[in-house]
Amino acid sequence: MTSARQLLTAGVTALAPAIWGSVYLVTTEWLPPDRPLLAATVRALPSGLILLVFARTLPTGMWLWRALVLGTLNIGAFLFLLFVAAYRLPGGIAAVIMTAQPMFVLILAALFVGEKIRLMHVVACALGATGVVLLVFKGTVALDYVGVAAALGGAACMATGLTMTKRWGRPDGVGLLPFTGWQLVAGGLVLLPFTLAVEGLPATITGPNLLGFAYLISLGAVISYAIWFRGIERLPVVAVSFLALGSPIVATLLGYLFLHEALSVLQLVGILVIIVAASLAQPRPVTTAQDPGRTSIEHGEQRRTR
Repeated sequence: MTSARQLLTAGVTALAPAIWGSVYLVTTEWLPPDRPLLAATVRALPSGLILLVFARTLPTGMWLWRALVLGTLNIGAFLFLLFVAAYRLPGGIAAVIMTAQPMFVLILAALFVGEKIRLMHVVACALGATGVVLLVFKGTVALDYVGVAAALGGAACMATGLTMTKRWGRPDGVGLLPFTGWQLVAGGLVLLPFTLAVEGLPATITGPNLLGFAYLISLGAVISYAIWFRGIERLPVVAVSFLALGSPIVATLLGYLFLHEALSVLQLVGILVIIVAASLAQPRPVTTAQDPGRTSIEHGEQRRTR
């Protein structure tokens, strides 16, 4: 893959966490209040069912349990743990702890995908965590250990889901949209009993609620997850994991633009640091202008190491 194509693929993939960052604004402004599990379930289950209706492709054989595992890790368990952490850890601590996700991916990708741990990746992890701290952490708050465990569990789920999606790929002859639908349905089914038991269904649904649900189903799930899984196929899993750090950037900027939240110089520095960290984690193609034969060999070696 050429440098320009890699940059384009990374840019397109980064749209997914950017959309997820906008979900926070949509949830607070358009959805029924204090129902995060309902928002997560509506985001996953209906969108997955819509994709399956149009694709008319269901998992078979070993992909029955693989789809369940991936859907649980990437969507169901991840979103559930994320909401538990968000409720029990104020002040952005949940987002800070979630920056452990690229660190988990470094280890898992080395064990299961064969991607080498490089010094640049370690530096990017440190910079990413620092940038998120500058961006979202405000003051000192007491740590809730259940919330900390939930945040770490969410980071581990996302990292494991990323790695196993890369390792297993998708079955021959199955398109990206049905593959995305399998996982959304599986994740939604995992969330559904928790939603019904903990929150229940709202008594009334307003027009803004319907707009919010439509946004979650279309952009927040169908489009964003299809983009995300496409990126996992085409980029090293470590590179993709760092792109997820774009979500708090978008959430912070939208809060400033639409909710009149403060945006400090330190937060701007944090945004810049996160962008640098994500850039450092992206693959570096060989672009030497030497002997054509040697360059071809180097490109071939590079492809084999990824």
